[in-house]
Amino acid sequence: MAKKRVLSGMRPTGKLHLGHLHGTLKNWVKLQEEYDCFFFAADWHALTSEYENTGAIKESIHDMVIDWLSAGIDPDKSTLFVQSKILEHAELHLLLSMIVPLPWLERNPTYKEQQDEMSAKDLSTYGFLGYPVLQAAEIIIYKANGVPVGKDQVPHLELTREIVRRFNYLYGNVFPEPEQLLTETSKVLGMDRRKMSKSYGNALYLSDTPEVLKTKVSQMITDPQRKRRKDPGDPEICNVFSFHSLYSTDEQISMVDRECRKAGIGCVECKELMTGNLSAYLVPYREKREYYLSHGEKVTALLEAGTDKARTIACQTMDEVRRAIKI
Repeated sequence: MAKKRVLSGMRPTGKLHLGHLHGTLKNWVKLQEEYDCFFFAADWHALTSEYENTGAIKESIHDMVIDWLSAGIDPDKSTLFVQSKILEHAELHLLLSMIVPLPWLERNPTYKEQQDEMSAKDLSTYGFLGYPVLQAAEIIIYKANGVPVGKDQVPHLELTREIVRRFNYLYGNVFPEPEQLLTETSKVLGMDRRKMSKSYGNALYLSDTPEVLKTKVSQMITDPQRKRRKDPGDPEICNVFSFHSLYSTDEQISMVDRECRKAGIGCVECKELMTGNLSAYLVPYREKREYYLSHGEKVTALLEAGTDKARTIACQTMDEVRRAIKI
């Protein structure tokens, strides 16, 4: 019995951070064991916010895919490809845009949220408003059965399902409705306790050296009520303690929790312990990353092979679409 197909992608807008690792990549690694996975570099999506700085997008694709491979994505189990290399995405996006009512896009709750998050950019463009239509085109052109999403992305996927229903009603049953594969929201916050994000300047990147990580962790916000070393702290509101829960042993977590509350351990010591554990956790990742950085031709080759495979499927789907629409 053929595996069900799953599709997901990332915008190549810069270096990946710990939030990407725990929020997306670790989930992808699990999914590839159970599903026929298609993962793509969403460079056209990146244009919706980075249209004034397009040079960085192409440069980021290769580096981003190296991060995927280093995190455990296996090109023998997953198909990796580049969005813009498959022009059929654009054709289906255009055709879908003819039937999607404008209010469907305007009511999308993440539209205004993302505008607020990236307030320094002018996002009053059709490309940004129509982002969900392009997203829908990418999902359904591969007839994906499932899409991994966080709770904040559920409205986007529901819009895709509405678009599928409208298309099938108008032109016949061509596309399946993709199901949501709900994933846990990443528990990794940025250095300042906000969502970890490049735009906030608060990220710990997967490519950071141990020295850089040490410097960044030393600047992390801890318990704001703990002014002096002799003051007891509250681990529950300390950002560093949340990192201990990911990278430290159960024994170390219990010790930090206990000693922090009675001022038996200071913030500097706590940060040093966590930094050491984080660096050790990332050693296998760094080793794989160094390998792929020195064997860039392998990354290029697997992307080309994956793109060819994806293009074949996209072309078959578009033949069906054209027959259905009668154009």
